[in-house]
Amino acid sequence: MATVSRRARLADVHETASGMPHVTRIDGPRGNPVYQVGGRSFVFFRNPRPDAFDPVTGERYADVIVFWVPSESDKQALVQDPDSPFFTTRHFDGHPSVLVRACRIGELSRAELTEVIQDAWLARASRKRAADWLATHPPR
Repeated sequence: MATVSRRARLADVHETASGMPHVTRIDGPRGNPVYQVGGRSFVFFRNPRPDAFDPVTGERYADVIVFWVPSESDKQALVQDPDSPFFTTRHFDGHPSVLVRACRIGELSRAELTEVIQDAWLARASRKRAADWLATHPPR
């Protein structure tokens, strides 16, 4: 019998990212968490920036999380659905990443969030680390 995944929580981002192998968490310039594998960021909490803002108030979003993606097609698959919590900005044109506001993380199931974080890790890990992890975690 399949189990139903609960809604994702902000704490799941931290738990899942830090639970991947060879991960270090560093603090960004304003204390924002940055998760890295082999010195390469794969998930990070972004500081408020002028490219991500509320279209009504103009206020900069203070809760944006960036996730690396494997390819442009993966990025487009996540951001093209208008009901998806994932988005991008012109600042990230050509960059293999997607953004999501922390306040919308609950629109994802925990399983969906885990998949996005694992894919982000795989996109940034060395070939050997990725192959070792995939050997014990077959593709879904």
